Order: sequence, then C-alpha cells, then structure tokens
Amino acid sequence: MSTFRLAVEIDGDGAHPAAWRRANHAPNQLLTPRRVRDTARIAENAGFALVTLDDDLLPPGAAPNIAGRIGSVERAGFVAAATTVLGVAPVVSTTYAEPFHVSSQLATIDHISNGRAGWLVSTTPAPEAARAWGRPVVTGDADQTREARDSVQVARDLWDSWEDDAVIRDVATSRYLDRDRLHYIDFTGETFAVKGPAIVPRPPQGQLVVLAPAALLPADQVDVALITAPTLETLRATAATTEAPRTFVDLEVALDTPTTTAAARVADLNQHAPWPNTNRLRYLGPPAGLIDLITDLADIVDGVRLHPLVLDEDITVLSRIVLPALFRARTAQRPLPGSSLRGTLDLPRPTNRFASSDRAASTRSSR
Repeated sequence: MSTFRLAVEIDGDGAHPAAWRRANHAPNQLLTPRRVRDTARIAENAGFALVTLDDDLLPPGAAPNIAGRIGSVERAGFVAAATTVLGVAPVVSTTYAEPFHVSSQLATIDHISNGRAGWLVSTTPAPEAARAWGRPVVTGDADQTREARDSVQVARDLWDSWEDDAVIRDVATSRYLDRDRLHYIDFTGETFAVKGPAIVPRPPQGQLVVLAPAALLPADQVDVALITAPTLETLRATAATTEAPRTFVDLEVALDTPTTTAAARVADLNQHAPWPNTNRLRYLGPPAGLIDLITDLADIVDGVRLHPLVLDEDITVLSRIVLPALFRARTAQRPLPGSSLRGTLDLPRPTNRFASSDRAASTRSSR
C-alpha cells in the first residue's frame, strides 16, 4: 500500500450548511482572496497533502446556504500561487462544460503550481444547469456517466497532445515549437468532437491527478477513487473491489474544542438547519477518537478526505492535535518539498502516448 495521505475540503465555511454562523470571520470576508489564501496555508502548514475546492454549475440553494461562491478553478489557481507544497484539486463538473476549455484551465493550474494540481471530477444531474448553459438536458445516470467518461478522455488526450519537448526555443532558426511534437487527438464521442491539439503545453505532471467518485469512471481514467461509505464494513467491501491506483475515503468530522464538545456544536448549528445525511462516514467526538479511526482507515484505503463541520474551528484542532499525532505515529506523512502531487501520492509520471519509444526512453533517463 502507498504512503497514507490526508486531504481536506476547504470550500465555504464547513460541511454543515449553517457553518457560517460559527466562522471566525465576518460574513463578507468569505469570498475574499485573504480568506482563500489563509485557509490553504493553514492546511499546508498542518501537513495536508491535498485540498479540494467544491463547486457546482448552479448557486447553492435557499437559506441558510451561502448565496454564491467564487469558481473552483479560479480559487485553485490562486491557491496554487500562494502555496509551495500543497496539492490543489478543484471540483469541475463534466456535465455541459466544454472539455477543451476544462483541460486547458486545469493544465494551467498545474503549470502555476509546478505540478501540484488535480481534478476532482463531478457530474450535475440538475436540469436547471442545462437551462443556465443553454444546452439540452443530460438525463439519467448512463448519460451523465458517458459525458464524464468522454470528457476525462478528451482532457487526458489533450494533455498528451504536446510532447514534453515540443517547446524547443531555437533562436538560430526562430522556431519556438517543434510542430512534429504537437498532435491532433481526433476524438469523436456521442455528443461532441474535439480535434486539438491543446493550447497549453503538456502539464508538468504529464497528466494531472484525476480524482472521481468510485465507479463513476473506468479504472484506467482515474488515479484516486473517492469512496463514500456510511460504515467501516461498507468501506472495506467497496475498497476491496475498487481498481483505481489509489483510494481515499470521505469522512465528515466534528471535534471537541477547548471550549465546547462536538455534540454541542452540532446541536447549536442544527437549530438553524439540519446537517444533511450524505452517506459518508461521520465522526463526532474528541481528537483522540479521530486519531484512532484514521489509524484504522490506513489499513483499508490510501488516504482520507476530511470534511470539517466548521472549517475555522475544526481545522485548528486538526492542525494542533490530530495531524501531529498521526505524523508522530507514522500513520501518515507530510508531502515533501519539491514533490509533485503525483509524487506525493506515489503515482508514476505517465509517458506521453504520442511520443516515440526512443524519445520517451530518452526523456525518462534524463530525469
């Protein structure tokens, strides 16, 4: 099994819809650059390997949810420039979005971060999203899955459409590119076609780390499968049948703080709105119990993505108590400076599928 890694979702104020009521900032500060930067740096300094940034094609629902958010891709680019070790994976839906533009945006984040970008693939079943985009509604799980599969395939092909050494910068001949090392992908799916090549050079990682809910995509399109399971028994069964190279489990957490218990915090927020049942593992209690739970999870999966009840309150306990204990016990490890996200997750850098075997071997030997 690979080195166990820790990830955290940092969208909004927390996993609870009323989390903003216990946040440590004024409501008008949520969407400011300082808030985004500071939260990411806290996660990086704590030792998280990865942050994810949730998003949707539609604004959140009625109160008490927040009224809007900055796009995940835009926030991810900002976080990438403001950190040095932390992996960054925005949630980007494959439903209705143009895969050519998505692949370019994500490749750009990988360049900004020097190889620390990922893509958390999602779908959007709500028909209102189709109306917002002026597109026919994609109905049914099968069509949603097909769109996701085709979009990820196109993105992966476009990332390979520039060979690693396509940019030659030959001053003597005034040639910036070797055009023989740019390739058309010629993809034709059921609902769209893309010729390529990309407009952005191949990402530093070759291929970004693709994360997706388990069973959404074929195993050869996914690097990290995210497992949603309400119990450890269900998690074990799902993890045993998941064929992706890495598996992470989603875990919602509400921790005791120095001033109040997790149960009291949840009860306080539930007065305003219920904490929805998302079918994820959920832990409420003292930090020691969470440390024990994550230690058990390390024998089942390759990582955990935490969803704190209230980001400002729980991430403080996580960074001061939980993560240091896990690092001391060597249950998990911090990412190493200079590592790509692929390196942090013990994933190899893929060879470009268009490169000749001779050039690919030369590229590998030079690293």
